[in-house]
Amino acid sequence: MIKKNILFPKKINSAQVKKYFIDLKLTELVRLSEINSKNINQLKSKVAYRPDLNDLYRLHQFILLNKRLTCLEIGCGWSSIIINHALKLNKIKYLSETIDLRKVNKFELHILDNEKKYLNLTRKNLKKYFDKKNLPFTYYSQCNMVLFNNQLATEFNNLPMINPDFIYLDGPDQFNIKNKLFGIDTGHIDLMPMSCDILKFENFLIPQTIIIIDGRTANARFLKNNFKRNWSYFYDDKNDQNIFVLDEKPFGIVSKKQINFYKKKIK
Repeated sequence: MIKKNILFPKKINSAQVKKYFIDLKLTELVRLSEINSKNINQLKSKVAYRPDLNDLYRLHQFILLNKRLTCLEIGCGWSSIIINHALKLNKIKYLSETIDLRKVNKFELHILDNEKKYLNLTRKNLKKYFDKKNLPFTYYSQCNMVLFNNQLATEFNNLPMINPDFIYLDGPDQFNIKNKLFGIDTGHIDLMPMSCDILKFENFLIPQTIIIIDGRTANARFLKNNFKRNWSYFYDDKNDQNIFVLDEKPFGIVSKKQINFYKKKIK
């Protein structure tokens, strides 16, 4: 059902994935992805982990194929470069087609994280790939334990003032929560991330909004069980991704116009 609503990336092998990034002139990501885990300290000036090219390829393709306009990334890292890169390609292709759409933050990436260290490293790394006018917006916010529908979860103190049509959930860091509730936080190794932030602004999201969650399946099931609207859901076990699409009719003329843009054949 979900594949009737959005386009999925074509399956390609590892050699093709490497060529994909080389063709995009992102050769440095290919080099860094091949660093032996014993030499991971070579990445300290960039981010903590090697790029996973397969994950990055799929993320890039989801944004291009489905012509996303405004992205919210919860968490940061190599994915921040790839999401922003895809948005800039969409801007080149579709700027003239989107002038009449009622959307303020077109072709923008907004990054939210609760780790100052990695957010600062990501900001530094982004400047190597994009000029000042094409940099994404970044936000630091603390995360706290809360009750959501009488269930323990985490929430950011502040959220970006946007209405994204693509959300990539790969944060917050479960071991950097600032309080306990009933003596519990997610910092225990046997627990897992449990963000509730998307649930708080679900009612504003427009039909055909896409959410991709990197792993974090317990969190994805929590969201699925608490969503109030009609979401199509697919768990991609091969790539360990949870994918949601807001499967609803347009609100009216304005949102219909935007959905028609999504559905028009890509260039």
